[in-house]
Amino acid sequence: MSQVDIKQYMIKDEPFYQVQGKEVALYEAAYNKRLPVMVKGPTGCGKSRFIEYMAWKLGRPLITVACNEDMTASDLVGRYLLDANGTRWLDGPLTIAARVGAICYLDEIVEARQDTTVVIHPLTDHRRALPLDKKGELIEAHADFQLVISYNPGYQSLMKELKQSTKQRFVAFDFDYPSEQTEVAIISEETGLDGETSAKLVKIGIAARNLKGHGLDEGISTRLLVYAASLIKDGIDAQDACRMALVRPITDDADIRSTLDNAIDAIFG
Repeated sequence: MSQVDIKQYMIKDEPFYQVQGKEVALYEAAYNKRLPVMVKGPTGCGKSRFIEYMAWKLGRPLITVACNEDMTASDLVGRYLLDANGTRWLDGPLTIAARVGAICYLDEIVEARQDTTVVIHPLTDHRRALPLDKKGELIEAHADFQLVISYNPGYQSLMKELKQSTKQRFVAFDFDYPSEQTEVAIISEETGLDGETSAKLVKIGIAARNLKGHGLDEGISTRLLVYAASLIKDGIDAQDACRMALVRPITDDADIRSTLDNAIDAIFG
């Protein structure tokens, strides 16, 4: 196996993260015991940013995997490849993390096939090991290795839900959209937009979230509010920015669009 440049996985600059409670101290406690961590919450509420921030704060490399339904176990652990000299083994991201002592973050793990997620089990109990069956190797995880997974419970279904045998291997954090005051502060800090305009954006976000289950599968995320704020800060008309960044991405339903467009006109008109 070729040497991995661990520096490429380090978070060099401090990511902005607005602390909302005890989550930082609790995560540090989990990391000190190298407990596997599960982060749950709606899309765009800050789960990934939190993990990036914690990796930076702890000074640990972070290897992130965006899970999808086509992801195989080989995509996670590695595979043999053919080249001019024959075959060579290429470690997958999970294997690299286990070898070098990185935090391995499996984002939206429910999108992966259940037979794929089973490969993480030996890393999440007392064994802290990863068997590479194709290679005939058993990797004992580095002392600094930690596994983190995330998913959106709102998208759970019979076909997309973690098994209890997987869930009960993790300690868990529940994330949600920030409080109104905190969300205003986040938008202002991220984009430099003034507080008054940021507060108006948050009011639109809250209005959309109140429609969840009444025509909307998911509310407007903090991420989308930041997108809208960035456009406004760059000189785009506020109502145009809101329609483009907040309404059009989340729904094609004409009635819901009309409701949200009217809310935008009322707040920014």
